[in-house]
Amino acid sequence: MTALFRTAPWLALALTLAASPALAASGPPPDYVLTDKADLAFTSPDGATGIEQYMREGKDFDIKWQAWARHGERMTELKPEQDYPAGFRFTPDSQWLVRMQKTGSGEQDLFLYHVENGAFVNATKTSLGDLAWAYFHSRPDTKKMKLDFHISANLMKGSEEAYRWLGVDWPANRYLVISLSGEMDKHPKNVAVKGLADWKCRYDLTTGKFDVPEMFAKGNAEALKWEIKR
Repeated sequence: MTALFRTAPWLALALTLAASPALAASGPPPDYVLTDKADLAFTSPDGATGIEQYMREGKDFDIKWQAWARHGERMTELKPEQDYPAGFRFTPDSQWLVRMQKTGSGEQDLFLYHVENGAFVNATKTSLGDLAWAYFHSRPDTKKMKLDFHISANLMKGSEEAYRWLGVDWPANRYLVISLSGEMDKHPKNVAVKGLADWKCRYDLTTGKFDVPEMFAKGNAEALKWEIKR
């Protein structure tokens, strides 16, 4: 075979690289700066994954935040981008991650992530907070309740120990307890604030379904009648 028909090894490699799609850069855009606040950094129980939060300040104080999970040299963005930094909590097996995301004054949402192929990805199509509210409004005793502001979905403390402090014997890495709160615009004149306060439900990480254990029934009934009189 003549040199005319032989492809040099270096040329074959160059042609292969040119035909291959470019590898996506790992990490935040260059205009996002890693925060130096220690309380905004989180590490998984197994020590393998760290959560880093990056901020970009645009014109007219337009601030955006991105959260990234670092696993060795690999970085994965925990979507979506938000206007505020967030808190994070892992399950003990380091396979699930909950993002406690401030969305406004007195308002909060929850996002759920799960490990797939060694990286955290969104575990639900919509936020975990939205799913909890959808469950709330699907129930006969709560579906007619309309809240207008300070709408907040919160992760109840204790997920790291399977909520043992509640006196339960639930399996580890199985349940999340979510508390819902909010306020109404319209209420009697003798009432300063009226709404929902600390209504609890449980999310099953195995089945993806919500329920309300009997132990929460009394407190939930009181949460539906919450008000502060003038």
